[in-house]
Amino acid sequence: MTEATTTAEIPIRSAEESGVSKEQTIDPWSVDAGQDAEGNSLEFDYVAISKKWNTSLIDEALLERFEKVTGHKPHRWLRRGLFFSHRDFNRILDLHEKGETFFLYTGRGPSSGSMHIGHTIPFEFTKWLQDVFDVPCVIMLTDDEKALFKEDLTFEAVLQFAMDNAKDIISVGFDQKKTFIYSDLKYVAGHMLMNAWEFSKLLTFNQVRGAFGFNESTNCGRIFFPTVQCVAAFGTSYPALWSDNPGEERNPDVAAMQCLIPMAIDQDPYFRLLRDNAHRMARPSPKPALIHSRFLTALQGVGGKMSASNPNSAIFMSDTPGQIKKKINNHAFSGGRETLEMHRELGGNPDVDVPFQYLSYFEDDDEKLKKLEAEYRAGTLTSGEMKKECVTLLQAYVEGYQTRRKAVTDDVLAEYMRPRKMEWSRSDTIFKPEKSKGKKGKKVRSKS
Repeated sequence: MTEATTTAEIPIRSAEESGVSKEQTIDPWSVDAGQDAEGNSLEFDYVAISKKWNTSLIDEALLERFEKVTGHKPHRWLRRGLFFSHRDFNRILDLHEKGETFFLYTGRGPSSGSMHIGHTIPFEFTKWLQDVFDVPCVIMLTDDEKALFKEDLTFEAVLQFAMDNAKDIISVGFDQKKTFIYSDLKYVAGHMLMNAWEFSKLLTFNQVRGAFGFNESTNCGRIFFPTVQCVAAFGTSYPALWSDNPGEERNPDVAAMQCLIPMAIDQDPYFRLLRDNAHRMARPSPKPALIHSRFLTALQGVGGKMSASNPNSAIFMSDTPGQIKKKINNHAFSGGRETLEMHRELGGNPDVDVPFQYLSYFEDDDEKLKKLEAEYRAGTLTSGEMKKECVTLLQAYVEGYQTRRKAVTDDVLAEYMRPRKMEWSRSDTIFKPEKSKGKKGKKVRSKS
């Protein structure tokens, strides 16, 4: 794949510049940006991980083509390099340009009863993609994974977390007619489990160990789980979503359906396995296209991401306005100087200032954001004033979420989680109705 420079300025301190004593590590369950020779946390080197994993950085040319093909200005997270990397996103634009369809797939590992603002990012972005492209979306709640990988969590507990998180996800505003949300513990059976078993035959333990670092002491559930997460990108795992009469067979038309997966970069190892093996299935599927986000920085600053297990690292969607204000004022790492006088003279550093980083995610006004950045660097905007801007924005963001969340009843949840035929404008491009039967009973499909 062609690698290109990213269009937005992602602040990066390279290993060579920092005198690294501990390298960054990123996997689906833990991330660490590493430390310099003095033991200070480094910033994530997203260019380095892109090169290591051979992804393509999103460049200006891709964003220009996106706007030309869709007629929509790229999302602020694309414009600012917060979604920074991809695999075959250009193929998605090709399909849309030709009038063909695809489906979106993303997910959530429910490890607590409430999501935090970092968790909302892939869903907000996926919902925006659903609106722009007018396509169906499947959302996987990996409650099985959380129980397998978290020794202190029971399957019963994570199943309840999944139901609570599903209501949070619905509150983003996904179109119910073209969105299916499911719990692995409740849904994985039939066609999806058949796909998982078939895909598991294609993988050796060495491949899975190489991707995830498993060893002889890893429980068998963890070793099998990647096949479940992978086959969620196959249209054949959801026969009821595409036709009123899906039949008993995994339909080859549906198998050929392209999938786009928005995700944080730490989830990429799963889908490298999938992209290497999707063509080997009995009903081959195309390699899924991927688009990767950066991590939303923890309140404590660079080098980590928000964690549901550390309440002081994150702003939760259940937090009150007072809790949000307290967390930002007391725990958010500041790029300001030690004294007000020094700040006025030397200016602050928005590149490491957590309130500014949060504003860069959630403030839609590009000009306002540039003004805040310039004033902070000049020292005319203080650290306290930057925090106040952040508090006001996040309080409004979370309050809006909570208002929508109150409207998500159990009946609404049940409808989103009910397997049923999806409705979107280009549905006829992936499942063509049977017109008649030809010789020897062979089915002839419409060419429309």
